[in-house]
Amino acid sequence: MKLLVIGGSGLLGRRILRQAQRAGHRVTATCHASVPPAGGADWHVVDIRRRDDVAALARRVRPDVIVNVAYRQSDWAVTADGAAHVALAAAAVGARLVHVSSDAVFSGAGPRYDETSTPDPVSPYGAAKAAAETAVRAIAPAAVIARTSLIIGDGDSPHETLVHALASGAVRGVLYTDTARCPVDAGDLAAALLELDAGPETGICHVAGPDAVSRYELGLLVAARDGLDPAALPSGLFAATGKTGPRDVRLDSAATQARLATRLRGAREFLAASAPGR
Repeated sequence: MKLLVIGGSGLLGRRILRQAQRAGHRVTATCHASVPPAGGADWHVVDIRRRDDVAALARRVRPDVIVNVAYRQSDWAVTADGAAHVALAAAAVGARLVHVSSDAVFSGAGPRYDETSTPDPVSPYGAAKAAAETAVRAIAPAAVIARTSLIIGDGDSPHETLVHALASGAVRGVLYTDTARCPVDAGDLAAALLELDAGPETGICHVAGPDAVSRYELGLLVAARDGLDPAALPSGLFAATGKTGPRDVRLDSAATQARLATRLRGAREFLAASAPGR
């Protein structure tokens, strides 16, 4: 399979590249600024805000599948317009499209959110992700839109980096006790997305872990895995910040999980499994 990964230099993109290469796929990947020191892929520096550049790359590569994992939380043009440009490029060359979206499209007002739930974002990033979903569905109706939650790596995700910085005193802040998300292991998510690449699925799929945990509980799990002092992690309330954003977003992935061979583990399992001595 010829695979084009848009945003291949990020946390999830790197996991997808690694697993795709092990599976023997021919992989082309894009990055925004400079080519990372990663072998095996054919790298291209592409700004997905430029529609013609994305289209030209797709015509040159002629991939079987395009996976779009690119986003920038503070940039509508990357997250929303860029997604539309990728969808247009996929449609033009007849490539299957898997677009990675986020649970940020939901407000958190509901008890849980499955694939039939209607987006109701309350943050600019959530609005951009919801707009991207609308564009992808209109341009490429057979695409997979894979919504996920907090992505946790092997120490290299933003949340893990924050936990270490808070534990060491390098930064000030708190981990919220009144929020909930459904974290997913980056390797599990990459495997699920590659499975969706090759499968018959279309439309909305939810690919998150089954455990709903707060940012603080997640921090404690990371601390236990990495041998950090849990007492060094400060806690606080999101409600006290006055910020606008989703608080309790429980992504229900049961329907998609039932159709996947890849098992999406919960945070309590995958963080414990990678702890020292396990």
